[in-house]
Amino acid sequence: MSEQVAYRIERAKETYRDAVLLLEKGSLNSCINRLYYSVFYASIALLLTRGLEVKSHNGVKRKIGNLVVEGIIKKENAKIFGVLSDFRNKGDYDDLFDFSRETVEKLMNPAFAYIEDIEIILKK
Repeated sequence: MSEQVAYRIERAKETYRDAVLLLEKGSLNSCINRLYYSVFYASIALLLTRGLEVKSHNGVKRKIGNLVVEGIIKKENAKIFGVLSDFRNKGDYDDLFDFSRETVEKLMNPAFAYIEDIEIILKK
């Protein structure tokens, strides 16, 4: 694993840990933001191993979609990336909006599983 890929995976894990702390403190919109970035960083790591550099969040989303079509990532696992992308935008930019604790808690395990799945793919 290249140094850059290893760095991105470590950032994904660190950012996930930040999300856990934010959930514990009740900072739900910030937790969603950190969850999104945790899967974003893991996605970047995977794309780097394939020689794919992407310059935008939507570009990463499209490339991950391509990897689903190729059978590299399972569709049900990759779904969390799209959900968190939409939720991050909503939480960061919509006025007078807050996520419920229940909604955020339901996203924690799928985000963690996504990072784990990316790590398994990288080790192959």
